[in-house]
Amino acid sequence: MAQRWFWSLRPATARESVRAIWANFLLHWFPARMRPASLAWLPTFWLGTVSWVLFVVLLLSGLPLMVFYVPSVEDAYRSVKDIEHVVSFGWWLRAVHRLGAHLMVAAATLHLLRVFVTGAYKNASGLNQHREWNWVIGVAMLFATLLLSFTGYLLPWDQLAYWAVTVGTAIVSSAPLAGAVLRETLIGGREIGEATLVRFYLLHIVALPLAVAVLFGYHMWRVRKDGGLAHGGRDGEGAADVQAIPAVVRRIAVVTMATLLAVTLLAALIPSPLLDPANPDVTPNPAKAPWYFLWLQEVVADTTVRIGPVRVNGALIGGILLPLVLSVVLTLWPWLDPSPGGTAGVAFPRERRVQNAVFLAVFVGITVLTVIGLMRGPSWGLWWPWESWPAAPTRF
Repeated sequence: MAQRWFWSLRPATARESVRAIWANFLLHWFPARMRPASLAWLPTFWLGTVSWVLFVVLLLSGLPLMVFYVPSVEDAYRSVKDIEHVVSFGWWLRAVHRLGAHLMVAAATLHLLRVFVTGAYKNASGLNQHREWNWVIGVAMLFATLLLSFTGYLLPWDQLAYWAVTVGTAIVSSAPLAGAVLRETLIGGREIGEATLVRFYLLHIVALPLAVAVLFGYHMWRVRKDGGLAHGGRDGEGAADVQAIPAVVRRIAVVTMATLLAVTLLAALIPSPLLDPANPDVTPNPAKAPWYFLWLQEVVADTTVRIGPVRVNGALIGGILLPLVLSVVLTLWPWLDPSPGGTAGVAFPRERRVQNAVFLAVFVGITVLTVIGLMRGPSWGLWWPWESWPAAPTRF
């Protein structure tokens, strides 16, 4: 009797496995049979699944937060404070949402790193694949994830949020010719205020989540159309010979439970900060961008120098030109990579050792700059985490 009711979860035959795939909406994007390498833990670390689970966590935790949050300059801070101190388990719910956003940025970045070093955007020889377009979709999802986190950063409307967004949008204004227009379009005016908060709120709860969901759906469909995860060799070498059901269900369940457990425990241990209400007339020292943009702020600070009578515009170099060049090269790299299709899905092959080394060097450099930015204290000085900052005057 149990087998009769749960045949789609524990199919007894290959035929039932195929039927389970076709009959289940959530499993329909998986092939009926998969290569053993696609089900292993180490090649992918299942970072794509982790990113999706975190996105669902953000949706589920964001819905109740929307009930209590008021998107207005007068009431935003008070509503967040009520969530933190009045609503039952509101502090934990807010911590889950905040940490889930940070972890999603990290997981999506590491997923992109894994795809690059394995050359999983390459097409196998002799096959009608278009993996390079799925790489472009992945880059777009990473940017959408960053914007999703950035727009949510302002919503508490405290000093940390207000000045982090102030620093981030100030970098945008450094773009030549259209910088001021871009900043005003982003914040809804010349100053960060009511229009900015409402605009960020709508982007955060409607436009960007919808964009991520649509991109993810196409991303998974594209993976299916291209024959599953990339692997070395021509088609037929290491072909699929394992029933996808129930093997893939078990692994997704394990990854989901592990991710939920990690977020739950971290939310209970790491409280969400809530500083004084936002005050445009009081500038904290230092004023920092969100952590995922700290490396850009560090580059801006390091390249803002005077060489004789010439003052180098660090905001233009570090805030506009450098990220623009990196973004364009990253997006177009599948068409620039000359390595053969046989290296697709192979970690650190000899044919790709130079480009992998350069990519990892850039990634490590960004990580180091981010850590340095986290260590910045008053007047942008460097301070170890265990050192106490001296009493610095607040800039008015």
